Amino acid sequence: MKHVLWMIALAALVSACGEKPQTLGAGKQDAAPYEGTGKAFAVGGWKQGDKAGWESQLKARTQQGQNDYSRMN
Repeated sequence: MKHVLWMIALAALVSACGEKPQTLGAGKQDAAPYEGTGKAFAVGGWKQGDKAGWESQLKARTQQGQNDYSRMN
């Protein structure tokens, strides 16, 4: 009985050695969000690849919809 337990333990140890490594980022890298998707569905006045325009759009959206102080009136 003792030999059977040793064989099971040895089999478990050896089976763990055959696992493939799981790494992140091995595929395609993400593009910057301000570069756009290549589709025509965008806010008017903003061009794809315009980082400053992207940041100003985010600021405007944040101030309009998420600023509690601006909604108190």
